[in-house]
Amino acid sequence: MYNAVVVEAVRTPLGKRGGQLKDVHPVDLAADVLAAVVERAGIDPALVEDVIMGCVMQTGEQGFNIARNAALAAGFPESVVGTTIDRQCGSSQQSAHFAAQGVMAGAYDVVIAAGIESMSRVPMGITAVNGPGVPFGPKMQDRYEHNLVPQGISAQMVADKWGVSRTEMDQIATDSHARALKAQEEGRFDAQIVAVEVRGEMVGRDEGVRPGTSVEKLATLSPAFNPEHDITAGNASQITDGAVAILIMSEEKATELGLKPLVRFKAFSLAGDDPIMMLSAPMAATQKALDRADLSIEDIGLFEINEAFASVPGAWLKEFGGGDPEALWEKTNVNGGAIALGHPLGASGGRLMTTLIHEMVRSGTKYGLQSMCEGGGMANGTILELV
Repeated sequence: MYNAVVVEAVRTPLGKRGGQLKDVHPVDLAADVLAAVVERAGIDPALVEDVIMGCVMQTGEQGFNIARNAALAAGFPESVVGTTIDRQCGSSQQSAHFAAQGVMAGAYDVVIAAGIESMSRVPMGITAVNGPGVPFGPKMQDRYEHNLVPQGISAQMVADKWGVSRTEMDQIATDSHARALKAQEEGRFDAQIVAVEVRGEMVGRDEGVRPGTSVEKLATLSPAFNPEHDITAGNASQITDGAVAILIMSEEKATELGLKPLVRFKAFSLAGDDPIMMLSAPMAATQKALDRADLSIEDIGLFEINEAFASVPGAWLKEFGGGDPEALWEKTNVNGGAIALGHPLGASGGRLMTTLIHEMVRSGTKYGLQSMCEGGGMANGTILELV
């Protein structure tokens, strides 16, 4: 079996819904990171054997296999193919899994894992709203007694099960913004961000970070989904536009091309859980990844746990933090998460991975673990090892 390594990982700056990236067609936004990842690595794009791209709302501008369309828009040779996949919010993390696993099996030498979502231009939920019909058939509805609920309700169920309070969720949100702002000020995102040209100007900074966010200010917000609940717009992720690309190859191919790998893939996991609670599977995905890598939670130096809602990392910290979840939080989402930076669905898994990779390199951290909740009650887990 071959080792699969990452030699380059880039992303666009993230834009708020209706914000700095709203005028960029998602095919072009995805093309920008595809072109940049091979340019920064210094390889001929003809070497790329496949582009595996995560995208959740695969309709309209994001329809008709956006992976192939973006590769052609990036100027790649017509010989470079692409495929688009949907594992909900974990789509581009799954893209990286498929890409790395293909390399490890000997099916690929060079492949790009990518993700895209323009939530300004292709709104969340539009594939369900436009029909025909509805996504959940009668047999699935009957199985769950017609109790399938929106994620905002599921987020409260997670908070209730693990005892995550409103104040704890608002603290996680406050920390997310403070950490992201510090990362911006220290230039920690500079190596990973590809500036995007918008109406003749270059955009290169994440738009959603709010200086001055505090627990006290967040406490004034009303619940977003149920007046009796604690989930608010302030302790949930932002609706966002963005794209990501990760260049993956065999370690042997990297040596042949004279490229220095950043990280290698150590372990992969998948987990499924109750689709009503929906957001709890990162717990099982984390443990499965640790077991497959023969590592403990103490062996991991950095974690990225997606902040779809603050209750998710809050519950995860209580599950794995032992008697000191605050100490585990100090190693988790150290440069902020989706509450501050945003959650561009199909690109989010790759965004977390890109941020994790660059922070592992910057800090010299040996192992990093990533997990994220996904619609339908699923989760991916990945452990990376610094090369």
